[in-house]
Amino acid sequence: MVTIGNDSIPIVVFVGAFVGMVTAVQSAYQLYDWIPRAVVGSLVVKSVLLELMPLMTAMVLAGKVGATITAELGTMRVTEQIDALEALAFDSVSFLITPRVLAGILMFPVLIIFGDLVAILGGMVGAVAVAKIPATAFITGMKSSFETWDAVFGIIKGTFFGFTITSVACYHGYFVEGGSEGVGKATMGTVVLTCLTVVVLDFILASVLL
Repeated sequence: MVTIGNDSIPIVVFVGAFVGMVTAVQSAYQLYDWIPRAVVGSLVVKSVLLELMPLMTAMVLAGKVGATITAELGTMRVTEQIDALEALAFDSVSFLITPRVLAGILMFPVLIIFGDLVAILGGMVGAVAVAKIPATAFITGMKSSFETWDAVFGIIKGTFFGFTITSVACYHGYFVEGGSEGVGKATMGTVVLTCLTVVVLDFILASVLL
């Protein structure tokens, strides 16, 4: 949980801040002169909570968390550490894989909640500093469009994304073959497959739950 959650906070903060600012600036740019500026706050909060932060967080952590897990387990496999655990009567799946998957399920939603907060604050900074929209107008628009389900939906996405990324990473690392070259290929395969899976899963969840 510390590795997946706490150690990932800096990158989630960085991504969230700029996602919020870019969303605010782009939204303000696309609005016509006769549309109230408060709409920017509505667009930012909806976009961030429903789609941008869950998806961007999953994409970034697919590379960071997924690659790390695959490399760890793959190295243990090729150096016969997993075989040694099994020789000592340890259940290698429950000892190595289950904690990582559970940590992903628990910590991804927490990171998304944290990222949502940073992204909305970043959106307000971008709206005020770049788009010259008053902070009061941004907050008014944000409050008018906020719904609890939007935040809950992002958390549900985080749970599924956490399970998917850690499961794929553990599978690739646990069954790696071919020595150090195999570890590299498995790590690359994990990043590619998890990113593709997250995008497809994002569409499925949106279709089913919205």
